[in-house]
Amino acid sequence: GLILLAQEGLVQVFPQIGSFVSRVDPAQVADAQFLREAVELASLEDLPAELDEAVVGELRGNLEQQRREDLGLEEFFALDEAFHQGLMRLSGHGNAWTTVAAAKGHLDRARRLGLYENVSPAAFAAQHDEIFDAVVGGDVPLARTAMRTHLRAVFNDIERIRAHSPELFAANSETVPVRRSVVVWE
Repeated sequence: GLILLAQEGLVQVFPQIGSFVSRVDPAQVADAQFLREAVELASLEDLPAELDEAVVGELRGNLEQQRREDLGLEEFFALDEAFHQGLMRLSGHGNAWTTVAAAKGHLDRARRLGLYENVSPAAFAAQHDEIFDAVVGGDVPLARTAMRTHLRAVFNDIERIRAHSPELFAANSETVPVRRSVVVWE
């Protein structure tokens, strides 16, 4: 529980003071994004000449779901994860997704903030379409370029959010949170 969250840097524990949800750490976001990008781009290089039609069908269905008008953001986030995991499976590296997923706690927090900042996930769904079309068309260089652009969009989101909500981001992860007294008037 709490120990694992602290190990991932998602919670800070200060003895005699308390436990606090960590702010989003841009350095940890960058490290997790680097790992994710390296693994996902490398997996595209290992796509077989003959793609598994069952996985291709799953990915097509996933993309159709992403285009739904009534799609909620958390549902989109789950579809996004399944899409990327499906691409890893298509290349024969589905089990590597577990390693990527374990390393991206701060990245996922930043991605969720980015989703809530955008009016619609349609732009991300369009990027997924571009990646998928390149994969199915056998154009690995285009798939890699589209994937890199897609995965790096989180940095634009962070800077935009940081400009108006700097309190969400860590300046120094060693800083002890300020405890404030709260007075309730009746």
